[in-house]
Amino acid sequence: MRLTETIVLPTDPRSAARLLADPAFVREKVVASGATCEQADVTGEVATDPVGAFTVTTRRALPADQIPAHLRGFVGGRIEVRQVEAWEQPDDAGERVGTVLVEVAGAPVRLMARSTLVGHGAGATAVRYDGELHASVPLFGGAIEEATASAIRAALAAEETAARHRLP
Repeated sequence: MRLTETIVLPTDPRSAARLLADPAFVREKVVASGATCEQADVTGEVATDPVGAFTVTTRRALPADQIPAHLRGFVGGRIEVRQVEAWEQPDDAGERVGTVLVEVAGAPVRLMARSTLVGHGAGATAVRYDGELHASVPLFGGAIEEATASAIRAALAAEETAARHRLP
């Protein structure tokens, strides 16, 4: 299924990238989504200021009660999700493109998306994810995709809220 989602951060693209590359914020947004943060790593050219490319890798665990009961047998008592966001170097305006991969451990569910971080009016930045979510499970694939899409939307909404609390 096609999944396109956008969050808006109340800051310019350079400051938005600094926030997205901040390991403390990465952990904060994972916890805000209702998950436990098992891993949060930021690598690349972001030691003090994300002027270059950077990659954010998270591993989070969610309670399985976030998916419909009839689908829980596919994932067990908890859902482990690995997410990798690879952001390229910015252009002169601080805008970026990247890729996002989301995988559910132990389940044939995967999101591969293109990401963009662009100015959005005065003093705001839109972070957009556009890609394909696929669950290769006979008969239940569509229902699993819908449940996963719902969880991704909720996690992005939590990230947007956490960013708004963090930014001035």
